[in-house]
Amino acid sequence: MTAARSAGTGRTERTGALGRGLAALIPQRSVANGLVEIPLARIRQNPHQPRRRVDEARLAELAASIREHGVIQPILVTEALDGYQLVAGERRVRAAKLAGLDRVPAVIRQLADRDQLELAIVENVQRDDLNAIEEAHAYRQLIDEFGFTQDQVAARIGRARPTITNTLRLLELVVAVQDAVAVGRVSEGHARALAGLPETQQRHVLEVIEHDALSVRQTEELARRLREAGAARSKPTRQKRTDADLERVEEELRQALGTKVSLARSRRGGRIVIEYYSEEELARLYERLTGSVA
Repeated sequence: MTAARSAGTGRTERTGALGRGLAALIPQRSVANGLVEIPLARIRQNPHQPRRRVDEARLAELAASIREHGVIQPILVTEALDGYQLVAGERRVRAAKLAGLDRVPAVIRQLADRDQLELAIVENVQRDDLNAIEEAHAYRQLIDEFGFTQDQVAARIGRARPTITNTLRLLELVVAVQDAVAVGRVSEGHARALAGLPETQQRHVLEVIEHDALSVRQTEELARRLREAGAARSKPTRQKRTDADLERVEEELRQALGTKVSLARSRRGGRIVIEYYSEEELARLYERLTGSVA
């Protein structure tokens, strides 16, 4: 069962290292020389494991297969002071424990932390074991902790650069939406449609998606209408703010000049209208504005 999952994930974007499998990233050495049986009790969990949730039903299914056929594909570990640290194969380790095994086949390699995370991501992506949010957190960790660029992540993981970018954007959504994606209540496509909406609207649309079983296209249309409505509401606000600014300037000019002043905006600027009511007042304004006597 494990081998079958590794061979047929159905993803179409896999190229480069991902398409060639884990062997493309593991320092090459004869499998016969590197394959050993190690005690499950001496294996420590991978601190860089990107998977945050495990499907218990699928785990039980794998455990049943291991009881019948054993662990077909070895796990990958690196040596530690007190045993071994798991790099790839967490589900196989958990399932082997459920199946009652004491030891599992393993390939031992010495790997840096960034390589451990990279291999863990590759293995999980190959098996479709990560949800979109887990992938996003894993890519973010490669970038923030290990200095990868998005282009480097794309090349090493075997995904197109836009896919990496779009997946990372999911982390900008509110936690409620991220959780809904992580547990499969809504799809990644639903979540992407909510990008850019205010947090309150994201939560509202999430409720509508789940209550009315909206498709991705329906969600995109709803989000579009909300954005347009928000833009329409913001225009009067900007106009009111502009009008208030004009009134303030008019009042300051009235006080400075001691007469009625009107401002009017136009497409290419505007007009300032200064009123006077006698020849004497005109002379006073002229002197005030130019600094000389008319």
